[in-house]
Amino acid sequence: MRTSDAVYNNVGEFVDRLRRDGELREISARVDPRYEITEIADRCVKSAGGGPALLFTNVAGSRYPVLINAFASERRMALALGVQALDELAGKVSGLLKFAQPGALDDKLGLLLGLKDLAAIFPKTVRSGACQEVVAEGPDVDLSEIPVITCWPLDAGPFITLPLVFTKNPATGAQNIGIYRMQIYDRNTTGMHWQRHKHGREHQDAAGPTARMPVAAVIGADPAVVYSASAPLPAGVDEMVLAGFLRGQGVRMVQCRTVDLKVPADAEFVLEGYVDNSELRREGPFGDHTGVYSLADDYPVFHVTCVTRKRDPIYWTTIVGKPPMEDGWLGKATERFFLPLLQQIVPEIVDYDLPVEGGFHNLAIVSIKKRYPGQAKKVMYALWGLGHMMMLTRTILVVDHDVDVHNPRDVAWFALNNVDAGRDLVFAPGPVDVLDHAGPLPLLGTKLGIDATRKSAQEGYDREWPPDIVMSAAVKDEVDRRWVEFGFPPSGGS
Repeated sequence: MRTSDAVYNNVGEFVDRLRRDGELREISARVDPRYEITEIADRCVKSAGGGPALLFTNVAGSRYPVLINAFASERRMALALGVQALDELAGKVSGLLKFAQPGALDDKLGLLLGLKDLAAIFPKTVRSGACQEVVAEGPDVDLSEIPVITCWPLDAGPFITLPLVFTKNPATGAQNIGIYRMQIYDRNTTGMHWQRHKHGREHQDAAGPTARMPVAAVIGADPAVVYSASAPLPAGVDEMVLAGFLRGQGVRMVQCRTVDLKVPADAEFVLEGYVDNSELRREGPFGDHTGVYSLADDYPVFHVTCVTRKRDPIYWTTIVGKPPMEDGWLGKATERFFLPLLQQIVPEIVDYDLPVEGGFHNLAIVSIKKRYPGQAKKVMYALWGLGHMMMLTRTILVVDHDVDVHNPRDVAWFALNNVDAGRDLVFAPGPVDVLDHAGPLPLLGTKLGIDATRKSAQEGYDREWPPDIVMSAAVKDEVDRRWVEFGFPPSGGS
């Protein structure tokens, strides 16, 4: 049973909420998982408001329904994470950070209550779960029964696009979850597209070149778990704890049947198996979130030795491509959630925006409270040094605190007015995302920093910096008061 509207134990409960709130369109007409579902979802996500969530109940070649577009609006992303608006995520994190500060720990009763609440969000192991109601092992494994979609015309085949891939650090035993696309090769093997900078790849490397590393891929879990798997958490931070924090209660976990990993007990599908570190196979191309195809390359092979599922599972998938796409709201949730954490590390940051058009790693617009010369450049280097969160950001544009980073027009006007190329551009050679096709070499290129803050004589600007054109508050108030008198509708005030 669900204890509050902020907690969903499984995909079905989230679908029920979307249905009650008028956010779901159920389609009973027969659809083809090869291209057709993608085209329908793409038209929806690019329509006003992101279109509805889609539940296809009659998919050719499979008896399982397909859910897509479930996160494709701010309202649905907020519903998924139990908040009214995504900005509330920053408030939740700020509250936790205040609790963690020494000055907030004087109240012993408050501390005890806080620790009790904190313990409540940790994952809880149970003996059995709905994800193991039906089990297929060995020769009975057949991935073709799952309605995996083929997204785009040049894709190498069908891809599982929203798998939650569980691995374990062989040295510490700590589990990690990442979302790595999985190309279906045949009835029991897939690709495993974990990139050089990802934790799954770190675990693979640590296991050794001849090891068979156990892997479990979950398809369909409660939305807080899905979001947490996408979040760029530091190594050693359990995504299940983040999911519990967002839910307000811990996630129920169950031991896999054939590998030493634990997965959400109420998941829809679980693929258990191994990755042989000595085995690589050609994977891709794949139409990626950058809006272009990531080209074919060699990646590890995932051998599926066991599939467990619910009796009546829902296959939850997504598509990526030219923005806007559904994954944009996952990125926006991460942007809002991590703002207080960034401010703890780089306190001069006022706000930041990761435009969906940049795929969330091609551009970060950051506003700062500037106090000294060169501070914008200091912020750039600090952000590039933050590991998985910001290290691969191709371009960082820094503006002053009074610029609305979420208003592209304001940012463009401010930057184009204030930037001198010889003074304000920073070139930073280093690692780049594997999807970055612009660099001269794979995974290596040059990042760009742009200091668009106002300059002073301390930074070599000896001229007088011109003030922005802003009407006086008194005149604005008077015009607001008399707006209707001038013949304008009441809603047209400035």
